[in-house]
Amino acid sequence: MSTPTCSTELRVLLAISKVIDQALDLESALESILKILSDTMSMRRATVTLYDPLSGRLAISTSYGLSALEKQRGVYRMDEGITGIIFRTAKPYVVPDISLEPLFLDKTGTRRISSERISFVGVPILLHSTPIGVMNVDRVFTGQAQLDADTEFLTVVATLISQFLSLNEKVKKREAALKQENTSLKYQIARENHGPYIVGKSQAMLEVEQYVAKVAITKATVLLLGESGTGKTLIGRIIHELSDRKTHPFIKVNCAAIPENLLEAELFGYEKGAFTGANSAKPGRFEDAHLGTIFLDEIGELPLALQSKLLRVLQEREFERIGSNKTRKVDVRIISATNRNLEVFVGQGLFREDLYYRLNVFPVHVPSVRERKEDIPRLLNHFQKEMEREYGRSLTLTASTLDLLLAYDWPGNVRELENLVERLVILTEDKPVEPELVRGFLTQEVHRPASARPAPEPSAQETRCQSLKETERREVLAALKRNAWIQYKAARELNLTPRQMGYRVRKFNLEELIAKGRVDHRREQS
Repeated sequence: MSTPTCSTELRVLLAISKVIDQALDLESALESILKILSDTMSMRRATVTLYDPLSGRLAISTSYGLSALEKQRGVYRMDEGITGIIFRTAKPYVVPDISLEPLFLDKTGTRRISSERISFVGVPILLHSTPIGVMNVDRVFTGQAQLDADTEFLTVVATLISQFLSLNEKVKKREAALKQENTSLKYQIARENHGPYIVGKSQAMLEVEQYVAKVAITKATVLLLGESGTGKTLIGRIIHELSDRKTHPFIKVNCAAIPENLLEAELFGYEKGAFTGANSAKPGRFEDAHLGTIFLDEIGELPLALQSKLLRVLQEREFERIGSNKTRKVDVRIISATNRNLEVFVGQGLFREDLYYRLNVFPVHVPSVRERKEDIPRLLNHFQKEMEREYGRSLTLTASTLDLLLAYDWPGNVRELENLVERLVILTEDKPVEPELVRGFLTQEVHRPASARPAPEPSAQETRCQSLKETERREVLAALKRNAWIQYKAARELNLTPRQMGYRVRKFNLEELIAKGRVDHRREQS
């Protein structure tokens, strides 16, 4: 269509207003607006470029007349090109002939040589006098007067777009608040109906609750950190139950419990005849978890060979079964857990750095019981009720017994406490539990510093075991030193797998020695 008249402009503004009034989706609404403009202004191309506060750059959000690849190229620094000038100055910019403008970057690669004279009009998108983006239009040149009229008209359109963007942002915030409120209600219902919920009101656990509520409603990958027995699996299930995936499977895989040579088949499945004993095809746990959540416990024990395959699933959401060339796609949320320090593992070459950062999108530290001792009475009460339902018996703890349990450090954490309660319910037969009975089940002495404890004489068997252990430790250290403190090379010399070597490093607490050895080795080489 040729030059728009005043009545045409009013009709265009009315059409744009209807789009804004009825649209629910930001991108489709902006596309509709640009389509309306194209039908009235002889447009060749148009873009809405918005400021991204995370990257600090301007990027094309919506376009007309650009391919997906061309649109993807449209990313600008604040000091770059005409788009940057319009944003910085918050003023319109008009170019009668783009072929004569040196500031024209043509990042999208769309403005090639044309027999027609193409003009450019760009206006800032302002919200409360602050620029939030830029709207650009290319059109066939029809005179300076028309360019001035276009600038005024597009400034009005940009004002409507800014109001729509502001409204859209408010709607997003409101939706997030409603999701958060819905998550809290779901959590309360789970608590009241004996569903999965966190027991405890300590500050440490309240923080975990808050993190869980915030991340559950997102698609983010979660890494749960903490000692064994702290309840990381329960936290993983709660995240699943509070998410949009709750109606789909929650699949648990313990990476340390499955032999290394079987773990790949367990995770990714296999085809018939892929190996001896594969008499039929079998889907892996990732396929079982499609549309749901997969919980990878003890992720620090995952062999290096499988880490690259897991990284691909995280990045591309695809994999192949063993014995198959067919690529399979899955939609799975990954929650992983570990009681290891993965950063140390990365430094030792036992864990891929890129995989670590992919898993560590949203880390949550699950505190040990000794970090939340004020929760012990609640935990005891919770497990007492569970065991009473299970065994039909009540459990009564004397005051001195409760004091003993409160003083104990619980190295086995919640799992140890739960096991103790179950044991006592079975043994006591409704009799009050005295400290003497409980002490026999605790794995460490309480309230007595190590220096004050008598040191028993080791038996001959213990002496031999200690001697063997020290010999093994010396052998591992010597191999590491000979191989420049590189674990996989030392493992090869000792005829061990990297996984077995990693186990010995942890067993003998050699992490700091290895780190120091590497530093010393680099100094010697320099």
